[in-house]
Amino acid sequence: LVVDKKNFSFIGSAQDHKRVGEKERGPNTGGMGAYSPAAIIDRDIEKKIINRIVKPTLKALRKRKNPYTGFLYVGLMIKNKEPYLIEYNVRMGDPECQVIMPRLKTDLIKIINAALNNKLNKIRIKWSNNKCMTTVLCSNGYPGKYTTGKEINLKKIRLNKKSFIFHAGTKFKRNSLLSNGGRVLNVVVLGNSFLKIREQILIILKKINWKYGFFRRDIGWRVIKKK
Repeated sequence: LVVDKKNFSFIGSAQDHKRVGEKERGPNTGGMGAYSPAAIIDRDIEKKIINRIVKPTLKALRKRKNPYTGFLYVGLMIKNKEPYLIEYNVRMGDPECQVIMPRLKTDLIKIINAALNNKLNKIRIKWSNNKCMTTVLCSNGYPGKYTTGKEINLKKIRLNKKSFIFHAGTKFKRNSLLSNGGRVLNVVVLGNSFLKIREQILIILKKINWKYGFFRRDIGWRVIKKK
């Protein structure tokens, strides 16, 4: 959500993958990948989220004379078509942000200015029809003990207008790109089919060929039907 003192607007939905291993196995992480839009959020669930969670929260903040302005990340679990609030963050989610922002057609600065001036009700947020997905390239050992300072070679990687690499845990040292965290890179692709998007992501990851890391190959399994 993006919120001002009087209004709020949804700014996209995304499905995260928290478990480190494929088939949702292993410990939780900060996020191994995500896709947008989240198919699980239909109109009925959206209304429940607004009426049961969002509106009461914002109303309580106003009642305490401490209204909130900014991004409000609503972390949810959906069970039997019922939304349950897990957490609020006063920032955009990661890696959800990486798959929502490429789909945004409205100028982000216009949205921020509208929020700052309490005029979110005056702006219509427009979205691309494209779907979007990201797979996170992680350091070996994550979310446990891992090493940093491992070189990553992206010099030969060529991306089209619908493909992106977002840096998460990296740093430059002596003109070399090195790993500097557990979650290192986000490979992001836009497209019409989640299956084809994931195939393109895997092609890019194969080209990166980073031997010090790993990634999940099944991001989006909830919305990608087996061939």
